[in-house]
Amino acid sequence: QVQLVESGGGLVQAGGSLRLSCAASGGTFGTYIWAWFRQAPGKEREFVAAIRWTGSSTYSTDYADSGRGRFTLSRDNAKNTLYLQMNTLKPEDTAVYYCAAARLSRYYNIPRIRDAYGYWGQGTQVTVSS
Repeated sequence: QVQLVESGGGLVQAGGSLRLSCAASGGTFGTYIWAWFRQAPGKEREFVAAIRWTGSSTYSTDYADSGRGRFTLSRDNAKNTLYLQMNTLKPEDTAVYYCAAARLSRYYNIPRIRDAYGYWGQGTQVTVSS
C-alpha cells in the first residue's frame, strides 16, 4: 500500500519559487508513475506533471502547458521522495497540490487523467499573491 505525504507549500509572491516534496512509502519508485495534480477553489483537479522510469537511470516526463518551462520534477532515491520545483509562480498557480501514484504496469505512457491514479496524498496549499 503506497502512502504519500506532501509538504513544501506556502504563501509566496508572484515571481517567486517553491519546492514541493512528496515522501513515498510502501512502493518502489521504479514500479509506479508519480504525478502532481492541483485543484483550485471551484475547479476540477488538474494534471500538473508526472514522471515514469523507463530503465534504472532513464525516465520520461510530461508537463501540462501551464507549468512547462517553469516546473521541474526530480527525485531523491535515498529519501524515496519526489520533488516539484516551481519557479516564476503566478497567482493562477494558487491551488492545493496533490501527489499521486499509478502502477507503471497498467500504462504504456503517462496518463493525465485523475482516475488513473490510485494513490493520493493529502495535499499541500500553494498560494501566490499578486
